Amino acid sequence: MSKDAPAAIAEVLTAVAFDADGLVPVIAQQHDTGEVLMMAWMNREAIAETLRTGQACYWSRSRNRLWRKGEKSGQSQRLVELRIDCDNDTVLLLVDQTGVACHTGRRSCFFRAVRDGRLEIISEVEIDPETLYED
Repeated sequence: MSKDAPAAIAEVLTAVAFDADGLVPVIAQQHDTGEVLMMAWMNREAIAETLRTGQACYWSRSRNRLWRKGEKSGQSQRLVELRIDCDNDTVLLLVDQTGVACHTGRRSCFFRAVRDGRLEIISEVEIDPETLYED
């Protein structure tokens, strides 16, 4: 970000309508193809870090802490643009995804679709999830 980054971050944080838990839903979308990669949550700190570093950072409700996308798996998201919807209650991150976005080893978390009245898997595993999170 530019030298005006603190002011820009403050403006974004003022604009976002966080819920009672201090969170806002966020959709991550591949910037050049429009592919929807995942849905997650952000708090004020996650948004500020994402804008400051240019790398996607989320709030993990299960771990109750910041979750820097790719911190264990290496499957990171470089921020291209952050957008806020018309009601200020949802964030869209346009990102450049490195590798897979889903913890199941698929490119997108949206790998199932209803087709012909059945729920079908439409995206296969690209990376064994066991290898994504080896310690």
